[in-house]
Amino acid sequence: IAKEFADNKVDVIIYAVERSLDSYKFNLLHNKQLFINQLKSNTLGARTIDEGSMDEDSGMNFSEYVAVLSGNTDLLEKAKLDKKITALESERKNFMKERDSASGKLCELQHAVDFHSSRVAEAQNDLAQFEKRVVRDGEGNAVNKLDINGVSDSSDMKAVAARLQEIAEKARTEGEHHKIGTIYGFDILVKTESSTKDLFQGSVNRFFVKGEGNILYTHNNGKLANDPKLACQNFLSALERIPKVIATHEKELAKATKDIDVYKAISTGVWNKEDELRSIKAQAAELDRKIALTLNPPSEENVAKEGQQTRNTQEQSKQHQSIGNGNTAGSPLDTSKTFKSASTYAQTSTPQKEEKLDIMSKVVFSRPKMR
Repeated sequence: IAKEFADNKVDVIIYAVERSLDSYKFNLLHNKQLFINQLKSNTLGARTIDEGSMDEDSGMNFSEYVAVLSGNTDLLEKAKLDKKITALESERKNFMKERDSASGKLCELQHAVDFHSSRVAEAQNDLAQFEKRVVRDGEGNAVNKLDINGVSDSSDMKAVAARLQEIAEKARTEGEHHKIGTIYGFDILVKTESSTKDLFQGSVNRFFVKGEGNILYTHNNGKLANDPKLACQNFLSALERIPKVIATHEKELAKATKDIDVYKAISTGVWNKEDELRSIKAQAAELDRKIALTLNPPSEENVAKEGQQTRNTQEQSKQHQSIGNGNTAGSPLDTSKTFKSASTYAQTSTPQKEEKLDIMSKVVFSRPKMR
């Protein structure tokens, strides 16, 4: 029949009774296979076995199975509470992690606000000084007033360009900024930087214009053009970029100021489920004590021994109190009490000797057997 109607395939169906040992075995095998797959696929985030996730429809977990067999539902309640505690602690851990991350990001944003605020103030001051000192021609263009060290006539642009090209080729500042001239009162600096091109180590010189503060303005990434006129125009073009520098820092400042309020609220947040977690932990501890008493109930002999020890302790304390009161009173009956106690001690010691005699009288010496 299978060959003719089922393509020579037969379905193999395994039946299991719900809420029984068979169901528990199938769930256990499922968990094992899931764990093996997680190990093979290296899924670290999902490498957990949630033993209490199965409900009544899908099957029975181990805690529920033990509870049904033992008739004690406290085990099942304890498993549910443990699951809630695990979920809440995981939630609290994630909350604390996000809050710590927000605190770190908040520090970065505050540093960025301070940095960009100072840069905007310095750039605005440099722009004001440049506008005060600049000289413009009839068309409103700024006149290029360069003063380069080693050039006597600064108006000769060819001599200035030749000197700049010489500095660009031969200067070696070893990573430091060296002053080579001025433009409108701003220092012109050169810096030698190492570079790697085609697997060969080389050096390149970059030129900057230093403002009144700590900002270094550049044009064409600090590289001089080959054309003499454009090479001399490099530093004036760097100063004309001050408004763009101000706009860039103002944009970053506005972005940091906008995000700082959000991260400040996250970093100062409080997890609102701490009381719930504390209450569930208290319930779980109470169930633990209840289960422990159920598994190991106190025996009657232990209870009787504890009661007898308590009564003996109380009687001894009363005797010590009565002896102490008699000594402090100093009454003439002290000698009689002492005599009675001595006689009582003699009477009590006599039976002990008799008992020892009885024990010795019962010793039997046997003869050795001769072979």
